Amino acid sequence: MKGGRNLYIGLVHYPVYNRRREISATAVTNLDIHDLARCARTFDLPGFFVVTPLESQIQLVQRLIRHWSEGEGAIYNPTRKEALSLIQVSRSIEEAEQRIFHLWEKRPKRIVTGASPSPSAIGYEEARRLLKDQETPYFLLFGTGWGLIQELKDHSDYLLAPIEGKGYNHLSVRTAAAIILDRLLGDRKEKKGEEDGSIGDG
Repeated sequence: MKGGRNLYIGLVHYPVYNRRREISATAVTNLDIHDLARCARTFDLPGFFVVTPLESQIQLVQRLIRHWSEGEGAIYNPTRKEALSLIQVSRSIEEAEQRIFHLWEKRPKRIVTGASPSPSAIGYEEARRLLKDQETPYFLLFGTGWGLIQELKDHSDYLLAPIEGKGYNHLSVRTAAAIILDRLLGDRKEKKGEEDGSIGDG
């Protein structure tokens, strides 16, 4: 499996839409934080940003990180400590991008995701080709609530094509992130059994 050492992910809690398509801030959830951190570690990403301007939510994430990195949780579950060590909290997308800029001395290319199709969206093969440029950092954004706002998409470098199923596209952000990261960074080499039609381990 390839690593994604130039790909950062961000879980955006503001600015996103609510169900009435109003711009709002959503609450951080433990499940999202844990699962996206595990995804980040699985694909060897250098960082996972939780984006929220709300002080109460920032403190919640910081307590969660401390528990699993310094407290009893670190002893009880060291693999979770390893995953959560990738988390950073930022008050805005721009703040997160500035941190990446300081590390790379180069502005990260922003890739946004969403459930709605768009003629300007790039496919996964094109995105995989982009990520081969190891001299350029990329910042892949996932929205919470009812998705990232349109203005954010309009001011991003790339819009990634949505995951297409059989007419149902209401995936949780955790599920969508896992699928997308596997498509972008997972090993796509065909196995011998797939090439010659033989059956694999039974």
